[in-house]
Amino acid sequence: MRGQDHPGMKRFRLSVAGALLGGMLVFACGAIYAQNAPQIVPRVTGAAAPMGDVRTPPLARPIVDDKRVMRNYPEQPPIIPHSIENYQLTLKTNRCLDCHRRQYTEGSGAPMISVTHFMDRDGQVLADVTPRRYFCTACHVQQTDARPLVPSTFKDMLLVGSGKK
Repeated sequence: MRGQDHPGMKRFRLSVAGALLGGMLVFACGAIYAQNAPQIVPRVTGAAAPMGDVRTPPLARPIVDDKRVMRNYPEQPPIIPHSIENYQLTLKTNRCLDCHRRQYTEGSGAPMISVTHFMDRDGQVLADVTPRRYFCTACHVQQTDARPLVPSTFKDMLLVGSGKK
């Protein structure tokens, strides 16, 4: 019995040989595809070489003329028309509310925050700003002189279908 193979050994050898042959076939096909593969699309941003140095573009400057900008569509959050640099916005402090909270608007001349900011998720009106609307910069952005990243073809909804441009 010593020199004889076990009954399943022949099947095992055939399956190992088949796996090796299949692996070589996959490798050969992969090498052929790699030679004819389409070229990688060039990078849109970042360094050409991985881990290369990229100059940081300058930050856009805030527009501080306090001029309110017309909204592009209903329900658009108003743009912040003044600098908010060094404004503290934490769980305990929100400097925006120092001027825009209902009881301070008369003295500051700032517009009062919308009544929607006082409603909880069930539509109940609260005495103070709801926690869902406490972090102003989640929706409102500062107006800057930044160039658009892509050209805009936006048309005001009043102009759509009117033939005016």
